[in-house]
Amino acid sequence: MRFVDLSMHIDDVVPVDPPFLRPKIEYKNHTSTLKEMHLMYGIMPDQLLESQGLAAETVTISTHAGTHIDAPWHYHPTMNGGERAWTVDEVPLDWFFRPGVKLDLTHLPSGHLVTAADIEQALAKINYTLQPYDIVLFHTVASAAYGQENYIDIGIGFGREATMYLTDRGVRVVGTDAWGWDLPMVDNRKNFEASGDPSVVWEGHKAGADVGYCQIEKLRHLDQIPATGFTVSCFPTKVRGASAGWCRAVAIFED
Repeated sequence: MRFVDLSMHIDDVVPVDPPFLRPKIEYKNHTSTLKEMHLMYGIMPDQLLESQGLAAETVTISTHAGTHIDAPWHYHPTMNGGERAWTVDEVPLDWFFRPGVKLDLTHLPSGHLVTAADIEQALAKINYTLQPYDIVLFHTVASAAYGQENYIDIGIGFGREATMYLTDRGVRVVGTDAWGWDLPMVDNRKNFEASGDPSVVWEGHKAGADVGYCQIEKLRHLDQIPATGFTVSCFPTKVRGASAGWCRAVAIFED
């Protein structure tokens, strides 16, 4: 079996979020924790193996940092026609271990709003028909911008039309290698200011008010997996009552 890590690091080095959302990590090494070891166990530094304590990190972080899964609660307070939207700890676990489908949309330029026809063409290219609960991952132009300061401004968007196309076919988990599921903020704002139509803002996310679904954002290494024939494991961290949870997304397939 081959395992391909589809997740990016949670770190405070690579700029994959706006500055105010970036994690802050305090690293403690084996000598800076000697006092803590003494407080916990009463042991003196010279009694420890080579006078070394433990390593630990303190992280200040948003649930939307790094590769993560958005729950229906993130999009709207209700889903499925009025039911209270699920938080990340309430979504059925079986959604997150399912057959995967990778659709290559890297030919579409940044700022493009994906249509149902775009998805149908990508499916036809790999001769595949979507099945209920498939986990559908989209390889986009955003993948090449990873590590750059403008990463959050690069990507294609999945609006209401594309999202409903997928959920109407029973898909409940989708994923993208971009910062977000919708258009990049800079493009989304331009569209709103040009049209004055509030429905264009976050329209893909807001489709979750009609049908509850989850989305994986900030995936990596989609170029290393096949179009079909793999399983996705992407269980989110169980954060009580949260709108999202970090995940270690992995593609599993026969090598």
